[in-house]
Amino acid sequence: MVPWLDLVWFIADYTTNFERFPKQPQINCFFRKPAPPRVAAHYGGTALSFPIPADEAQRLVALRALDILDSAPEIAYDEIAELAAQICNCPVAFISFIDSDRRWIKAKYGLPAEVVEAPRRVAACSTTICGTELLVVPDMTKDPRFDHSPIVVGSPYCRFYCGMPLITDEGHALGALCVMDFEPRQLNCEQRESLRRLSRQVLTQLKLRGQLIEHGRTIEELDRARIEAASEKARAEQLLDNVLPASVADELKKSGRVQPKYTPSATILFADFQGFTLLAERMDPAPLVDLLDQYFTAFDEIVARHGLEKVKTIGDAYMAVGGVLDTDRRHPIDGCLAALEMKATVAAINSRREKLQLPALELRVGIHTGPVVSAVIGSQRFTFDIWGEAVNKASFMETHCPPARINISEDTARRVEPFFELEARGLVEVKHERKHRMYFLNRLRSECRKVGRPLGEDHPSGSAASRIAPHPDIMARRARLRA
Repeated sequence: MVPWLDLVWFIADYTTNFERFPKQPQINCFFRKPAPPRVAAHYGGTALSFPIPADEAQRLVALRALDILDSAPEIAYDEIAELAAQICNCPVAFISFIDSDRRWIKAKYGLPAEVVEAPRRVAACSTTICGTELLVVPDMTKDPRFDHSPIVVGSPYCRFYCGMPLITDEGHALGALCVMDFEPRQLNCEQRESLRRLSRQVLTQLKLRGQLIEHGRTIEELDRARIEAASEKARAEQLLDNVLPASVADELKKSGRVQPKYTPSATILFADFQGFTLLAERMDPAPLVDLLDQYFTAFDEIVARHGLEKVKTIGDAYMAVGGVLDTDRRHPIDGCLAALEMKATVAAINSRREKLQLPALELRVGIHTGPVVSAVIGSQRFTFDIWGEAVNKASFMETHCPPARINISEDTARRVEPFFELEARGLVEVKHERKHRMYFLNRLRSECRKVGRPLGEDHPSGSAASRIAPHPDIMARRARLRA
């Protein structure tokens, strides 16, 4: 059994107590090309040196890019090392890689498991990587480059060494395929050529490893791109859901377009603020926008709670519709309930602002029920909108409504009269000398309201919805209309 454990302790002792050993002279490598530069290192006060390839920096980058140092054993490399030992009739063979300060063994044959690495300065492979061809040393005791090496002058008394540098396509020598013996010897031509061929097999394994690493990076990049694309899609869909009704957004996602839809009966609600133009001239933009945002944010919650769909805002005007997406018959009632809650909410906001001596706005609301056409228009910025004479009539109701009131058309009044207290206004002239019968919407009928505070008074909960929540009877009637 080769005393390799003695070698391990010998190298450790040699590194720590170098002054007890013969001083190693400065030795140049014998190559056909000029000798490579050498790096000096100081151990125990004695200067040592080992040859350094001209492309050392690039070589180390290429080596570390393979991520092979300190990697787990692989059967492909182990079989190549064993085959090299058998072909060359040597007791020892190994595949090593030269790091900046060490020689690390990837695969070995004839070496104990604990022999993995050694200082670069004592490794014969450090000299091998400085050349481009086989480095054959028949008798290491007679070669001035190695005759003072710790593994030559001490146990296990190596004598023969042969190493083939592992040179990549880019010309970087990363390590060597080596065989060793404890007796001086020579290799014949067939053995030398076999060692060269085996070294090419090692390089093929390294190239495959590099390709796997590159493929792994590509897969990681594709995964990141897929995750980013999914995230972007989710954000786009969320934005689409925010600007379009849910059913319309779903249809747009599935087919890429939305079919125009005719609805024979829908309730359109228009709301705007009296005196907004004059207030806009006197207020700074930021507080004016904050005020509008406060109103419109409350309106968004109200119309959603009553099953209506916000269509758009234009300046201080707010538009919503019911019965287009959810085709039941309760949308006139929902529109009126939403209008009453909007009125109560604005009154509560204005009351708080007046206490703080801040400007406030008076709301007016117009409601009409009739046929409309709905669709999504635009290709860059999608917009859900409705058209038809019913939209114009709802606009007339809002335009001819006094501040702090709710004005509804005859068509809407006919549908909601059993549930709400209405105040007839008679025929009101609008554009082009046309007249429309209009009604003020005042409140829910007493029998339809919950027992509690009257509409318009402050409620302990602060919720406008709690002040105008319909009586269970009206909820039952709405359920019958839905059916």
